[in-house]
Order: sequence, then C-alpha cells, then structure tokens
Amino acid sequence: MAEMKKKFDGVAFDLDGTLYANYQFYIRILPFVLKELPLIMAWGKARNTIRKSNTASLSAPAFYERQAALMGEYLKKDPGLVRARHEELVYRGWEEVFRRVPLFPGVKETLREFRDAGIRLGLLSDLPPERKLENMGLSGFWDAELCSELSGGLKPNKTPFLALAEKMGLPPGRILYVGNSVSYDVLGSKSAGMNAALIAPSLLRRRRSGGRPGGKRAGYADFVFSSYRQLSFYVLS
Repeated sequence: MAEMKKKFDGVAFDLDGTLYANYQFYIRILPFVLKELPLIMAWGKARNTIRKSNTASLSAPAFYERQAALMGEYLKKDPGLVRARHEELVYRGWEEVFRRVPLFPGVKETLREFRDAGIRLGLLSDLPPERKLENMGLSGFWDAELCSELSGGLKPNKTPFLALAEKMGLPPGRILYVGNSVSYDVLGSKSAGMNAALIAPSLLRRRRSGGRPGGKRAGYADFVFSSYRQLSFYVLS
C-alpha cells in the first residue's frame, strides 16, 4: 500500500503565548514590570515603531542599534546605557522565570508525535528562544530555531518567516506555522506563503456559547484550535 502523503512536511511554532499561556508568565514578572515600567514602555514603543516602518529588513546589529536609539529617545537617556540595562534585565533576566512557567497540556506529546511522523519542527520567536526552551524542558525537539531579531525584522514582516523556512530546508507552502496572534503570527506567516494555525481557546469558547469567534480576522487562519490534541489530529489525520 502506498504511503499516505503528509499534509505538511514541517510545523513551526511561535513561543510566547503559543506553547504556554501568557498570563502564567505575566503574573510571575508583575513586580519587575511595576518597578521597571518606564523601561518596559519604552521597549514596547520602540518595537511598535520598528514594526510599522519595517518594510525592509535591517541587519541584526542595525536592528539592536535602532531599538536602543528609539528607547533612548523615549527615555531621554544614552542609548548605550539603555541597551546594556535592557539586555541585563530583560533578555537575560527573564530567562530563569521560564523554569516556573507551565506549558499548555499536550505540548511535548504533540511535538513527539510530529517527530515520529517524520515532520520537521521549527520555532520562530520575536525574542531569543534558546534559554527559554531549555528552562521549559523543550530543548532537542527542533530542527530549526530562530529569533526574528536576528533576521533584522519583527513579525509580521515576512523576512523572519522566510529565514525560518530556509533554515528548516522546506518551501514555505509545506510548513504550518502555529501562533497565538492573528496580527503577527497568522498574517506574517501567510504573507510568506505558509499555512497558519491559530491557538485561541477564548475564541472557541465564544463560538460554543453563540458569540462571534474573533470576527473575520480569526478566519485568516487555516485552522483554529483550543488544545494541542486538536492540532495533532489536524496535522496527522
């Protein structure tokens, strides 16, 4: 009997809010956020500015220089000092928190099932993922891991998605990208030619209760799911 053709040759994931619930992280860093609110707000503003102007990608060094310059402008402080403090407190300081953040149920089991089925696995995050994955017990699953900052662009810019596809060794059309944001994950991956799945438990709860499941924007995804068991069945059936 001929082997059944796989629906996808690769499945790639966002990290934050996709492999775990965002609130599980937020409640653990709330004291830090309240203490360093100006820094966090300046960082958010800088990244929003980069997203809006990011029609072309920067080199990785230029990206970090641009981010620091914008943060320094908002805080009215030296960009070099702001960058050093931000990297110490956020990029390195938050990594240990992930030892205490629980994954969504079924994440590891689903990743193992995909690997056993010969599906290549990728991960694309807007923040450095390596230490996070290690602290959450998710190292070793991935054929490719990428921080979008290193491609010089942030989601929904298609550049990091295309860079991930190249690193996975697959054409974008054979990859399913899984994320929790329509604006960043779904629209970004679709613009790169990938298929898109949206994890959205609250949207599906509203659908079951008769409400609108996120309106038209959720419909941009090829598949909307609320549990990893549903995702596994969708990919492997």
